Amino acid sequence: MEQKFQGKERVLDLIFEVGGIFIMSIGIHCFLVPANIAPGGISGVAILIQYLWGLPIGMMTFVINVPIFVLSWRYLGRKYTLQSFGAVLLSTVILDYIVTPWLPMYTGERLIGSLFGGVFMGTGLGLVFLRGFSTGGTDAISFLLQLKFPHLPIGRALMMVDGLVLAISVFVFHNIEAGLFGVVALFAQTKVIDSIVYGSEHGQMFLIVSDKNMEIKDKILVDVDRGATILKAVGAYTMEERAVLLCAARKSQFGQIKRIVREVDPNAFFIVSEVSQILGEGFKPVSNDM
Repeated sequence: MEQKFQGKERVLDLIFEVGGIFIMSIGIHCFLVPANIAPGGISGVAILIQYLWGLPIGMMTFVINVPIFVLSWRYLGRKYTLQSFGAVLLSTVILDYIVTPWLPMYTGERLIGSLFGGVFMGTGLGLVFLRGFSTGGTDAISFLLQLKFPHLPIGRALMMVDGLVLAISVFVFHNIEAGLFGVVALFAQTKVIDSIVYGSEHGQMFLIVSDKNMEIKDKILVDVDRGATILKAVGAYTMEERAVLLCAARKSQFGQIKRIVREVDPNAFFIVSEVSQILGEGFKPVSNDM
């Protein structure tokens, strides 16, 4: 049974990786390249090189990644490097030998090109990330930067790399709109990646401290149809034991829960935080999560 499950997982891995890279390649070739848009990352650098010297984008992506692979092997480990190497090699083959020769380019409005390019890129990358894979490139660069500068957040490191590529694209294409449309494509790409990786299971977590937590809990159970957990805590100032109500809910239910707390105890201490994904009873089952 376990071998059968592992075999199914490997097949899914292959389908998601090949399918994701194919969709990503469509975004690059069909929409971004004809619109002269380089939306950050190593693929953006490869688009700039293709514009300047006519060299294949897939091959240039692979060549640029070679020194990154060397550093990755040394600092990030063999497994991560081999997986990234396979993904980049597959991307090179699909982009240069399947998508580019056979699929047409969209030559209409640049705004549409940037949006669809970002959506296709985001969809492809999202499918790859969903199975826990990496495409190397800026992912590896951000991890390497964090090793050198431990206090630098990965998100900020990625933003720095993408911002540099976007700035260079303005000078290469001799057009400030290239950078602006690049931002549009990058924004669309990021949003689509988040929606695929985290699904529609974005939610909010509520921490409620009140003398009327039991009454609040009952109303949440009945009116919102959400469960809650009671945590034991100690106030740092008074050193008195207090009950803290923990509740997870969808964003659409925020207003209901806030109204319940306000009506039951206007003096309650109420913390709301964003959560990227909620799995389990009442939400997406853990067993269905990719």
